[in-house]
Amino acid sequence: MGNMAADNAAGKRINSLLDAGSFVEIGGAVTARTTDFNMQEKETPADGVITGYGVIDGNLVYVYSQDATVLNGAIGEMHAKKISNIYDMAMKMGAPVIGLVDCAGFRLQEATDALEAFGKLYQKQSMASGVIPQITAIFGTCGGGLSIVPALTDFTFMETKNGKLFTNTPNAIPGNDISKCDTSSAKFQSETTGLVDGIGSEEEILADIRSLVCMLPSNNEEDSSYEECNDDLNRVCADLANAKEDTAIALTMISDDNIFCEVKKAYAKDMVTGFIKLNGMTVGAVANRSKVYNEEAEVEAEFDGSLSADGAEKAAEFVQFCDAFNIPVLTLTNVSGFTASEYDEKRIAKSAAKLTYAFADATVPKVNVVIGKAFGSAYVTMNSKAVGADMVYAWPEAEIGMMDANQAAKIMYADADAATIREKAAEYKNLQSSPLSAAKRGYVDTIIEAADTRKYAIGAFEMLFTKREDRPVKKHGTV
Repeated sequence: MGNMAADNAAGKRINSLLDAGSFVEIGGAVTARTTDFNMQEKETPADGVITGYGVIDGNLVYVYSQDATVLNGAIGEMHAKKISNIYDMAMKMGAPVIGLVDCAGFRLQEATDALEAFGKLYQKQSMASGVIPQITAIFGTCGGGLSIVPALTDFTFMETKNGKLFTNTPNAIPGNDISKCDTSSAKFQSETTGLVDGIGSEEEILADIRSLVCMLPSNNEEDSSYEECNDDLNRVCADLANAKEDTAIALTMISDDNIFCEVKKAYAKDMVTGFIKLNGMTVGAVANRSKVYNEEAEVEAEFDGSLSADGAEKAAEFVQFCDAFNIPVLTLTNVSGFTASEYDEKRIAKSAAKLTYAFADATVPKVNVVIGKAFGSAYVTMNSKAVGADMVYAWPEAEIGMMDANQAAKIMYADADAATIREKAAEYKNLQSSPLSAAKRGYVDTIIEAADTRKYAIGAFEMLFTKREDRPVKKHGTV
């Protein structure tokens, strides 16, 4: 029974995603139950969605895949209930849910029944948040109320050519039409809204999901994100200092076997977020970035080293995910302050507050490595000792303080000549901005050579493995 026998796109996606022969369909005989508007005359095999379970590299996952050949993939009551049932099972077993979306929207013939059933799905997703990982992949249309589904999940992927994600269609936005700005495109949703973590072809997306599932624990209690490490734990990363500008490269160099699974890669590129492996353990990584290099070592984008509103929110969401699933967090800090622009000024205070709260509230092991500048409140926000970092390391060339030493000297000695300014700047740097001065005050635990960063990070997380930390009793924070 069901749609797997039809060997259509929905079924093929499931077979491509899961280990060969592992998929077991659930609810294949379910069909629409409404008879209004002559619906009984229409065939709705599996009510337009294939649901079931299987394994990815031996890890149990639950999957639903929408079938666009059944009423154009429109969602009806039983369609939504089948997905809700998968969530119930996933919560009982403690396994991720992966949704493969290709849908025309709600089924008009079922109206309130469809809305009620889909509202229940929202509720299931909300209850599953922070308990099991949720992943969505968009291969066709995901519009209107369905756009809330990927927003409620942890990670979203989108097919570049046919994927469409929108709440309101591009032509419904006043002053816009799709020829001006396609707000439903994968490019817009990944680069501008930050809702989509990765884009690509169907094959690339499914491969990325498989890789991500293998990096993540199955739930918030049972940690299966460990594997044997064959890389040298004391491996020296000789050229790591040269990757200070593009920390995506630096994180790749630090990680076991150079594995780095970056999320939200196209959004807020001044902030890098993703998962690495250290001694076989999954670690969430957050890092400031000032330059983006392509595979030909050419500069694709350049930033001023400040913390942007988008970057802060991107990092905050990522840290909260890691904390929910007991994934340790590593930060590489190189920040000169907050981004000064009209766009950022509207949101930076709130965004920075969210990031500060995320780090302060997280009880997982937290390690910070200051690799460059660490100035002002932006430094404090970036997992400093003050907001709860368990271990803080600094490279010898790092600068930690209120601001650049030259700028501080000019403010403190506004009427002095250039020679005096230079002298006082050097004095200020030595007394207030050097990593040694921060270490003397206990704000930095150890000054390390850049090449030894991997060794020290592994050692710190091993020491912090049994960390236990309580928080004040409350329902939840409000930041």
